[in-house]
Amino acid sequence: MESSAPARIARRSLLKTGAALAGALTLGGPALAQEAAPAAADAPVPSLKGKTIAISVAGTDHFFDLKAYQAQIETVKELGGTPIGLDGGRNDKAIVSQLQTLLTQKPDAVIQTLGTLTVVDPWLKKLRQADIPVFSVDLPSTNVINTATSDNFSLGAQLALQLVSDIGGKGNIVVFNGFAGVPVCEIRYNQLRHVLKYYPEVKIVQPELRDVIPNTVQDAYAQITALLSKYPEKGSISAIWSAWDIPQLGATQALIAAGRTEILTYGVDGTPEVLALVKDPKAPAGAVAAQQPSLIGRTAVLNVARYLNGDTSLPSQTFLPAIVANKKNAADVQKQLGQV
Repeated sequence: MESSAPARIARRSLLKTGAALAGALTLGGPALAQEAAPAAADAPVPSLKGKTIAISVAGTDHFFDLKAYQAQIETVKELGGTPIGLDGGRNDKAIVSQLQTLLTQKPDAVIQTLGTLTVVDPWLKKLRQADIPVFSVDLPSTNVINTATSDNFSLGAQLALQLVSDIGGKGNIVVFNGFAGVPVCEIRYNQLRHVLKYYPEVKIVQPELRDVIPNTVQDAYAQITALLSKYPEKGSISAIWSAWDIPQLGATQALIAAGRTEILTYGVDGTPEVLALVKDPKAPAGAVAAQQPSLIGRTAVLNVARYLNGDTSLPSQTFLPAIVANKKNAADVQKQLGQV
């Protein structure tokens, strides 16, 4: 009895700390939306006149990917350069093929947006070996000069703290973990695990679910519908987590259809449909870490421009702020991100 009391007090203290941190981080979010990385956005940007910049993207069917891709194309043109747009259509063979093509085209620089690291990294290495500067969006790699990305360590921890706070520090949670080969997804998942280490009464339901591409929404809907039949009692599941918000969208729709709105969903990106569900007080979308894909895409091109004009001081990663949107601040976040 005496030995367990300090442990209970420690857990209560941790829970209070988590709730306070989650509140502080999310309430501070909208102000962060106005910021950009000082080194990448505030300093004068050289011209890309006469330069050809290849913009390779894993796919453009997802809000984040499309907005980041469009921003890169627009910024290259704005700076006087010529963009080469390459969309892999969520097909690994197509992504490899377009990178192979760039080896022969020899553009002045390449920006790779997302992709499975084990698939694209060997080709990023070949591009570097061919003296073609390589940059990336949301794809940290030793074979790129700079990656423009959100701070996925911070947003992963913030989102996990929000989840823990919302469910009162205990309960069973369902996790989608189908893309461990995508570095940003792996980081977010690892941050969730790290936070949960300090909340032993929060348990991940096993086996973890695997989100898929394509038909992500439909598949998540079907998986959650099937899982609810195994856990029919209210309180048996407290939350559903995913490393991006398209599975969250399908899961939220399944919960609404099943009348299980006591279960809350969490994800990352800030797709407009998901952010609207977070704002809706009746919807079971608990929170989403809203990224700024247009700013991230633009920053990648600004960094390319600086490098091609002789700036060798770029960091390996340029972090852009994300905003954890919850029921209290979602409307403000929508305004900050221009989604209303």
